[in-house]
Parts: sequence; C-alpha cells; structure tokens
Amino acid sequence: MAKVTYVRPDGEQVIVEVTEGTSVMQAALANDISEIVAECGGTLACATCHVYVDPDDLGRLSTPSTDEEEMLDYTASPRQPNSRLSCQITAGPELDGLVVRLPPTQY
Repeated sequence: MAKVTYVRPDGEQVIVEVTEGTSVMQAALANDISEIVAECGGTLACATCHVYVDPDDLGRLSTPSTDEEEMLDYTASPRQPNSRLSCQITAGPELDGLVVRLPPTQY
C-alpha cells in the first residue's frame, strides 16, 4: 500500500491508501475525487486525469512515455514541468507519500 495525498484546487487534502498496482487515477475514482474525470478510463486517450506531481516526488516516478508526453499537450489546465496523467502512475511502496495537486479543470 502507498498513501497518496490529493490536493484539491481549494487546498483541501484527501489522503488515500492505494493498493499496489492500482493507478493514481483509479484510486481517485474509487474515492470520489471528482477533480479526476478519466473519460477514457485510463487508456491514455483523453488527458482528463491530469495532475501536478509535487516537485519533490518527480524523481520517484518513471519517465513519461512518448504517448503520455503527447497527451499532456491537450490538458485543459496549463501543462507544467510537473504535469503527469494519473492513469500512468502506478502505486507501489516506492510511491508511499506521493503528493499530487489537482488542476482547477479537466475540460
């Protein structure tokens, strides 16, 4: 299990225990985190699961794939150097304590 903190645009923090192998997107949906829309269900086709990863945590993540890099160009909220698609972040013990900030809009 990994604890992931989702920070809503208003600053509210929601801490979720995420089972190993579950994506940060799936955990958000299962815990009613409405800022993650995930229209495509995690197939890397919509960019509506965009998050901003805490800069201190970026080094713990794998490098984004070429497909993810391309989809990040279509996010509704401005892309930042720490932007990722939460469907592409899979929880494991190495991500315990991960902090992701939710953008103000996914549309």
